[in-house]
Amino acid sequence: MKPPVTRISNRDLGEWVYSSESSIHGTGLFAARDIPAGTYIGTYHGPRATRNGMYVLWVCESEDGDGEWVGCSGRNLLRYLNHSAECNAEFDGLDLYAIKDITRDEEITFYYGDEFHEEV
Repeated sequence: MKPPVTRISNRDLGEWVYSSESSIHGTGLFAARDIPAGTYIGTYHGPRATRNGMYVLWVCESEDGDGEWVGCSGRNLLRYLNHSAECNAEFDGLDLYAIKDITRDEEITFYYGDEFHEEV
């Protein structure tokens, strides 16, 4: 996979996604165009978080999952991603990719993790 063109700002992301009311929860993130599987959607962006909270994404700094967990407090449109066990996108670090074909106006979701899934 070639390195992505980093989409961080809402202006740059707006060509690909938009936020709107979600049937899953509150506000969600939706595709502004058809997005084929494997497509880089954007990079989760914001200051480093020191504790959990709304819009905080935790990523492991190592590939094997044994590294330090680092939180990022979302400041762009990607903060509106909702959880689904049948998600259509996933993160590689802070970069979000479509893992299924996503149609225009379809909500983009990712799997928050086993800990979240067990609480729901």
